[in-house]
Amino acid sequence: MLNWVTHKFGGTSVASAERYRQVAQILRAETAQSKSPANAAVIVSAMSKVTDALLELVDLARKRDESYLTKLEALRARHLQASADLLDAQSRQALDLRIEADLKDIAEVLRGILLSRNASDRTSELISGYGEIWSAQLLNAHLKSQGAKSTWLDAREVLVVTPGESSVVVDFAASQAKLDRWLDKNSAELVVVTGFIASTPEGIPTTLKRNGSDYSASIFGSLLKARIITIWTDVDGVLSADPRLVPEAVVLEDMSYDEATELAYFGAKVVHPDTMAPAISGRIPIYIRNTFSPQLPGTLIHERSKSSATVKGFAAIDKMALVNVEGTGMIGVPGVAQRLFGALREVGVSVVMISQASSEHSICFAVPQSQAALTRKTVEQAFFAELHHGQIQTIGITDDCSILAAVGDNMVKHPGVAGRFFGALGHAGVNIRAIAQGSSERNISVVVSGTEARKALRAAHAAFYLSNQTISVGLIGPGLIGATLLDQLNIQLERLRREYRIDFRVRGIMKSGKMLLTGSAEQQIDLKNWREALAASTTVSDLSRFVEHVNADYLPHAVLIDATAGDEMLLHYPEWLASGVHVITPNKKANTQSLAFYRKLRESARSANAHFLYETNVGAGLPIINTLRDLVQTGDKILQIDGVLSGTMSYIFNSFTGEKPFSEIVKEAKAKGYTEPDPRDDLSGMDVARKLVILAREIGMETEISDIEIESLVPAALQKGTAEEYLAKLPTHDAAMLALLTDARTKGQVLRYVGVVDSNGKAAVRLKTYPKDHAFAQIGGSNNIFAFTTTRYNMQPLIVQGPGAGPAVTAGGVFADLLRLSYALGAPL
Repeated sequence: MLNWVTHKFGGTSVASAERYRQVAQILRAETAQSKSPANAAVIVSAMSKVTDALLELVDLARKRDESYLTKLEALRARHLQASADLLDAQSRQALDLRIEADLKDIAEVLRGILLSRNASDRTSELISGYGEIWSAQLLNAHLKSQGAKSTWLDAREVLVVTPGESSVVVDFAASQAKLDRWLDKNSAELVVVTGFIASTPEGIPTTLKRNGSDYSASIFGSLLKARIITIWTDVDGVLSADPRLVPEAVVLEDMSYDEATELAYFGAKVVHPDTMAPAISGRIPIYIRNTFSPQLPGTLIHERSKSSATVKGFAAIDKMALVNVEGTGMIGVPGVAQRLFGALREVGVSVVMISQASSEHSICFAVPQSQAALTRKTVEQAFFAELHHGQIQTIGITDDCSILAAVGDNMVKHPGVAGRFFGALGHAGVNIRAIAQGSSERNISVVVSGTEARKALRAAHAAFYLSNQTISVGLIGPGLIGATLLDQLNIQLERLRREYRIDFRVRGIMKSGKMLLTGSAEQQIDLKNWREALAASTTVSDLSRFVEHVNADYLPHAVLIDATAGDEMLLHYPEWLASGVHVITPNKKANTQSLAFYRKLRESARSANAHFLYETNVGAGLPIINTLRDLVQTGDKILQIDGVLSGTMSYIFNSFTGEKPFSEIVKEAKAKGYTEPDPRDDLSGMDVARKLVILAREIGMETEISDIEIESLVPAALQKGTAEEYLAKLPTHDAAMLALLTDARTKGQVLRYVGVVDSNGKAAVRLKTYPKDHAFAQIGGSNNIFAFTTTRYNMQPLIVQGPGAGPAVTAGGVFADLLRLSYALGAPL
């Protein structure tokens, strides 16, 4: 028995003379690289768009539109030009005569259609198959001109099928006998076979319907008992998702027949399930490879995948309607599903997915949107009596839905796959309307709103590490902290994508007066030159437009980073969180508003499963909030929190040695970015008071700013006016501050501006003195120190200390919150 391999080249692979040359090169290379000699059957489609053009001729002739003659001449010119480009004059003579003869026959048939205004299905199939006949002869003639031992086979001579309405039934016994006889009479190393076409048992030309050329490859692979079938197309292989919806989709190395069938059923660009059947029956491996990148290995489809991936890929079907039939009269009644789906089958409704409650109170199923009205009418007629007697209460239809399917043989071996799948959609704010899963656990399908399909697909794809976790980022306030954060992101973005599969896409930057937005869907701001781009932007700041742009419906997650110092933005936090947009901020004012607003923030976040992160509200980049939460959530009781809570005030009193006036120290702190834009926010004690409110609320206290005892270091006379006016008049306060310093030194102590809150809810901000050996006296620069006295840490408090102010550490803390968000949304740790 001969050793065979089968290749199939689609229309884009043979679209021109140059493409035919490329096909010949591929065949030569495959033969040279083969480990064992083999004959090759090469199944070809018509040149790109020729089949559609031939069918258009039939339609035009039926309508008595004589422009079909012009279009027929265009087809003639295209094929004769390809012949001229591929072959020398002597080699193409016979081929050109055959093409001319075929075109004459077609013209006569079309003339008859024009006169009768009628074209049977047989006539359409006869004419539509000529593209493959010409294509096979073109490739064969070129191969022979290159010295190959090649011949061509008109599949109508050997392939016998019985046509149906949308498919065909292959007579494999008759086809095998005819092919064997043909092979006995024709010997060649290469046989170029026409795809798509066949004959009926009566010998009448017909086609294999749509996807027919792929089917031809599988049929001939089975008849020839080929060791492999290679489908050459215009993609690198089977992708883990539609790259138009998920640009990060990856080429799958291999997959099982079952996985390929499931993905193909749900619309993935794989070989159609029906066309694979002969190959599956013969256990013939199928390769999907790219004609235009033949050096790539492509995707192997075979009996059992070697991959350990839990989920192999995702697919989606759009323009679906979800139908829900509900009623108490269905409970415990045998045959309801049979009546329902039998009635739908009779009228030709395609049911794509079914989900039924175990109570039998309802059945929901998905059908194409175009069949929704017919479905309603059919169900109403089938259950007229039950509807009349109130036994069925509802026949509801939800339009504009999409089905999203996760596919993988290994899902059955891994608990929690469904949880991760549903969790990913939940994190992305996508509502699941129906769920279906077979007992094989190879496929989990969900119905979602069509408007959320792209977001859902990207979220699920990232959740199983098939692509990076993508988060759309918008920054409001590119001041000291915001600008530093953007610079830190610029340095780390590529490493995060490469090593941690986290893709932070900064898609908007807004400041007072103007904003910078990305142009296209997948674009992101180039952080190497964001300053220049923002300066050159002419887009006027528009908060609603900014938020809408960042929260794009095609990206699974969006976060807004508020790096402003004011309170204008915080009023929008509840709205953003309620819409599913995550919020990160170093601005502590939101968490220190009224308790009613504080609770509204948390409720808004909970309602939409959104995250509100603010680690830098207390201690800048120090892990204060998370340390406190760990203590509380593990059951420890907080007895007291005290310390130097302000990096600004720490810097000021560490620098205040008496050598420089107090006012100069304050100006230096502002210049270095340690203070708030108005230093009085620090020196008034309000900054520390806000931190105490945040800490108190984190441990469950209902503390308001008004409950804090505050010792302000801003003289009453300087509390009004601008920040500049305050700094100008501050030297009048230098003597009083020097006196406090001198008194402390006389006692061998140091000045520290501290905050304290205890378990009874008492909280205060004070300027205190401490012995030089006290922990609070040991810190230097802008360092903070926090002492947590708890039931567990009672004899010696838990100390956290380090830099508590400055743009670098604060921006680093915001960056850390951004990473926490990505992990919460499913990025790999």
